[in-house]
Parts: sequence; C-alpha cells; structure tokens
Amino acid sequence: MRVMLTRDADFFVPLQERVRKARRVQADLFVSLHADAFFTPQARGASVFALSQGGASSSAARWMADKENAADIVGGINVKNRHADVMRTLLDMSTTAQIKDSMKLGSEVLGQIGKVGKLHKARVEQAGFAVLKAPDIPSILVETAFISNPEEESKLRDPAYQSKLVDALVAGIARYFARNPPLARTRQL
Repeated sequence: MRVMLTRDADFFVPLQERVRKARRVQADLFVSLHADAFFTPQARGASVFALSQGGASSSAARWMADKENAADIVGGINVKNRHADVMRTLLDMSTTAQIKDSMKLGSEVLGQIGKVGKLHKARVEQAGFAVLKAPDIPSILVETAFISNPEEESKLRDPAYQSKLVDALVAGIARYFARNPPLARTRQL
C-alpha cells in the first residue's frame, strides 16, 4: 500500500480539495482521520463514519457532519446539459456502490480499532460528511478518540498508543483489500 497525504502539517485544506486530491491520484480509498470533541469530558471512544445519501444514522452523526461540513462550502456537480437525468442516474449508481464499499471498509477498520481502545459506537455510522463525497472512492471518516476527554487526549499524545492505532487502521484496510481487491489500472502521478 502507498499512502498519499492531503497535508503534511497543521494547515487547513478545503474539504472539496481533499476529495480532489484523492481523485487526482486515483486513490483506491480515502480515510479522513480526526480527534473528536464534545461539550463534556465524559464522551469517549472511537467512531467510524461512511457517507449517507439519505439522513444521518443518528442525531449525533447529523450534528457531527454539520459541524465538519461547516468548515468549508462544498460545490456540486455541474449537470447542466441535455443528459442531466442520465448523469444523475449514473452518479446515483456510483454513489450507492461507493457507500456499500465504504461500509465494508468502515466495518473492517472499526473492528480493528475496537481492539485498541473503547468504541463510541459499535457500528459504522452514516452521515452527509462533505469529505466523503467522492462518488468513485470508498471513503471513511475515523474519529480516533475524544480530545475533550483528558484520559483519551493523553492516549492520543502517547507515541505507543499512536502506533497501536496506526497498526489497527492498517490491519483494517488490509483486511478490506484482501476481501475487495482494487481494480487494476495504470496510474500516472
């Protein structure tokens, strides 16, 4: 596996640009890593999210997506031609397949990170995160822990815990690829 980062330091990259970067390198999947936060320090655990075409799988998932999406204004697809209905249908079919694959990827990753620490939710959640909207790339958003929880913040600062978390992410991704090999294609980077 080869990893391509959307950024290599602490600076903001617009949400739509993150997706564009993944599409530009013909990524086989997209993983967005975050540290969650909540109003109270009691919230804890890791979560994994996939895109939802409809509503969010919970009110918390909807709130999270709204909060993340507010970081950037996401543009839509330009289907202003006489084949707009065909294009919308193709986009819908592609997005449906992307969500199905994203749920598989999310389940594998969630299963592995659950071995490292506590899970906030035991299943992959769904919401309309803008950063997950590449219609042709399985995409997940991983909330590694709650930085607003002092115990979890301490874990996130610990290099040994970071290493365990990375190993779990890699194991989940490897399990996904073992069951869902990427399409062979010639990539020009």
